[in-house]
Amino acid sequence: MLGKTANGLFWMSRYLERAENTARLIETGQRIALTRLGSAEDEWVSILQSAGSLGGFREAYDTHGQDAAVDWMLRGKDNPSSIMSSIAAARQNARLVRAAITGEVWEAINATYMTASDLLARKVSARDLPDVLASIRQHTALMRGMVHGTMLRNDIYDFLRIGTFLERADNTARILDVKYYVLLPSVSAVGSSIDNVQWESILRSVSARGGFRMEYGADGGPQEIAHFLIFDKRMPRSLAFCVSKIKDNLRYLNAGQPTPSPSQELVTHLENTYLSHGIEEVFDYGLHEFIEKMLELLLELAHQIQLDYRFYE
Repeated sequence: MLGKTANGLFWMSRYLERAENTARLIETGQRIALTRLGSAEDEWVSILQSAGSLGGFREAYDTHGQDAAVDWMLRGKDNPSSIMSSIAAARQNARLVRAAITGEVWEAINATYMTASDLLARKVSARDLPDVLASIRQHTALMRGMVHGTMLRNDIYDFLRIGTFLERADNTARILDVKYYVLLPSVSAVGSSIDNVQWESILRSVSARGGFRMEYGADGGPQEIAHFLIFDKRMPRSLAFCVSKIKDNLRYLNAGQPTPSPSQELVTHLENTYLSHGIEEVFDYGLHEFIEKMLELLLELAHQIQLDYRFYE
């Protein structure tokens, strides 16, 4: 496969996952805002910081209010991580690799783009926001279903999956970091009913509430939730699950080679060094510091994959 084709597949899946994840991050901010005792502006600064788009937002707006922050994350033209920008970039990459994907996958991406263009043509009101976010999640899920249901399990599929799980791991880490930025300053709230509701919002934001309740019932608290989202390989948005799937797809790509690729060695190091401990050790180390290290390693892994498979040649 040509490197530029691998690059297009990788980024097509990353951008689609990013659009869905940005929708989830907005929902997380809204849910936490309902129980937040401090400044609403500080709340959305934290959400934007976790999304990695605070710098651009501050250049574009003079306020940190919810309306401006949500609009920036939904459809900011100068925000490359906004939902509209992400879906447009995914569609552009899909056009570049049109011969490598099935007609059903292309139609699903095109439908997602047209729906988003219609929904985000104007500023979204607070009343309409839940329905808009739900529609975006449904369309990205449809595209993912078309990939699973129509694509051959070959190197094309492997690059799509690697892009998806790299972006998903990055997102889960960032959503956990929202908990750090938004909640930990309120030390008096830790362990309170407000704290528990806010952790529950984190679970909801990654569609993990049902699975968590099956595993822990009504007894699980913040430590169990953090363990579930970091280490539980049965949970499809946990860091451990995503890293294990990246490792599998890299192994498929390298089948028949005498030695592991540099990206395989890096993902094995990430898994064995950072995802083989207990949650107590993470909290002792510092949840925020652990997440920062995970984000750094995921970025390094993405860069190494691009080098290994000559994405720009």
